Amino acid sequence: MKLPLVSLTLSLLATPAFAVVNIDWVDVGHAGNAADPSTGSLYGAVAYAYKIGKYEVTNAQYTAFLNAVDPSGANANGIYNSNMGSDARGGISFNVAAANGSKYTIKSNMGDKPVNYVSWYDAARFTNWLHNGQGAGSTETGAYTLTGNTGIITKNVGATVWLPSEDEWYKAAYYQPSGAGGDTDNYWLYPTQSNTVPTVATANATGDVSNPGANVANYLSGADWNAQNGNVTTVGSAAAANYFGTADQGGNVWEWNDAVISGSSRGLRGGAWDVDEGNLRSSSRLDLVPSGEYSGVGFRVASVPEPSAWVLTMLFSAALVTRRKR
Repeated sequence: MKLPLVSLTLSLLATPAFAVVNIDWVDVGHAGNAADPSTGSLYGAVAYAYKIGKYEVTNAQYTAFLNAVDPSGANANGIYNSNMGSDARGGISFNVAAANGSKYTIKSNMGDKPVNYVSWYDAARFTNWLHNGQGAGSTETGAYTLTGNTGIITKNVGATVWLPSEDEWYKAAYYQPSGAGGDTDNYWLYPTQSNTVPTVATANATGDVSNPGANVANYLSGADWNAQNGNVTTVGSAAAANYFGTADQGGNVWEWNDAVISGSSRGLRGGAWDVDEGNLRSSSRLDLVPSGEYSGVGFRVASVPEPSAWVLTMLFSAALVTRRKR
């Protein structure tokens, strides 16, 4: 797995803090692509290259975040929802008696499942933490300014990790050039490189998809395990991927994006473990108040593209020059 770009770049200039969370990125190229004509050319056009998480953020990653930024368990910013512990579909327990820095723990078989019961604000705080180098990094400023901000929160210039815009999310999910095997209009109906309804995923006793395939997704409450009629499943275990290589952009959990759709509500795309196939389609979009927290809602993150070798060389050279001047 690759470290987030912020950690990679800092390692050339200074001694980085220990990174407790690694994001497995995929590159999204074909900069300057046209929007999907089936949407009236509203969605999918992105003028630049970027990266997006191959997987949804997991309970293991979010637990590391919780213990790093809330070691005492005060939960001042409400980044932990008790349903994560009490609901069988949640993946994180809280123990007030545990030592500071260890109060949040991963439930059995849930570490590699997508985190849920997270609000848009929770997801934004997670990206701030990644942007600020993890560890004791701030959750309130960085990619987004939450401190004192009572209006519509937008991504800051210079953000290195953020919640994907709706266009970034849409392109990663549905785009594939016709010349590279895609549909004639360069976009698929489902985020599995297909216009055919995906096969409903089933699950084994530990929550791995038990019928993986190129066009399989976790939806329609088909993944029964942990005594639940439908549940989240191990990220990537459905084995379906889109053109750029992301997993589970259809089903498992709805994913927050950066769109402001109605009033202050924020966008969600992709469908979840309990919805019908129509919610997995490129034509489906949802919005919720940014404070909403549900068992079928999670997120993935986006970032700047991997720097080329010459950029890394220039950064390293600049660091050496600065050092000699001291």
